[in-house]
Amino acid sequence: MSNRSHRNSGYKAMNAMNRDSKSHSSVQGLHVGAPRKTCHVAAVSDCHELLSELPDESVQLIVCDPPYNIMLADWDSHENYIAWASNWLREAERVLSPTGNIAIFGGLQYQGEAGSGDLLSIIHHMRHSSDMLLANLIIWSYPNGMSARRFFANRHEEIAWFAKTKKYYFDLDAVREPYDDETKEKYRKDKRLNPETIEKGRNPTNVWNFGRLNGNSLERVGHPTQKPRSVIQRLVRSLSYPGSTVVDFFGGSGITTRVAIEEGRHSICCDIDESFVGYVSDQVAKIDSMSLLEPMPGFDVTENLSASHPIFAIGQASKHKQRKVA
Repeated sequence: MSNRSHRNSGYKAMNAMNRDSKSHSSVQGLHVGAPRKTCHVAAVSDCHELLSELPDESVQLIVCDPPYNIMLADWDSHENYIAWASNWLREAERVLSPTGNIAIFGGLQYQGEAGSGDLLSIIHHMRHSSDMLLANLIIWSYPNGMSARRFFANRHEEIAWFAKTKKYYFDLDAVREPYDDETKEKYRKDKRLNPETIEKGRNPTNVWNFGRLNGNSLERVGHPTQKPRSVIQRLVRSLSYPGSTVVDFFGGSGITTRVAIEEGRHSICCDIDESFVGYVSDQVAKIDSMSLLEPMPGFDVTENLSASHPIFAIGQASKHKQRKVA
């Protein structure tokens, strides 16, 4: 079977832009560099309460690691999971900007335990009840995990990336994987390939090989289901731009706040666990600005989200800029 990009006009246009080193229209005019200072809210709050406070189209990226409904705790038990999830999914769509994205963590391996609460159910609901687009199903692959005897031991989780509209923001160059010198030399001999693209590196594909955090990992802050910084970093770099706002209303270990600070994004994060603010403090303490590739802007972290918070003004300014670009 021939490559579908040979027949599809949309893929042809994207391939032509790649050859000419041009950016998609949703990237142009938005990637303006990190601000001098970023604002961050880390609150103990219910996800629905936090979302109700956010203005329409004020958020660029939502990173979402919801409960899997496998009864790990009181917050992980919902009699009608999809009825509960549909409320925050609907609100998430409202607050996302036209170029916005939402990345939803889940696991198809929890289908038996979760009843109606696995990622398949969420994707099915989105397909039938939302205008958002399933841009990618990302496979997070890792070598470490539990053993199994009645089935093949699981070594991956899924991340469903939905885009608000066809004008979604995606910065591939920010997450390319560099080629080694031998591969570069070989590819430079192929006149069909763009030399600039070769220097930038390869597309990492939708299969991401990052290990899960071991019990003694230096990244750990004490949260039982903490996600690796490298996974959140790739989402933030590719699906949002410097100076935009990232939201995580199942904040968990506080890793999204940390990555947003490091990457020059504003953030609004919450969790119903009273330990959340402490986790965020521990994450901030682990930031080593000297190890970052780009200088890190100054930042403020507060626990309260009010209508007068400066982050609302940031969201409205971003909204105006996107309309101007479109």
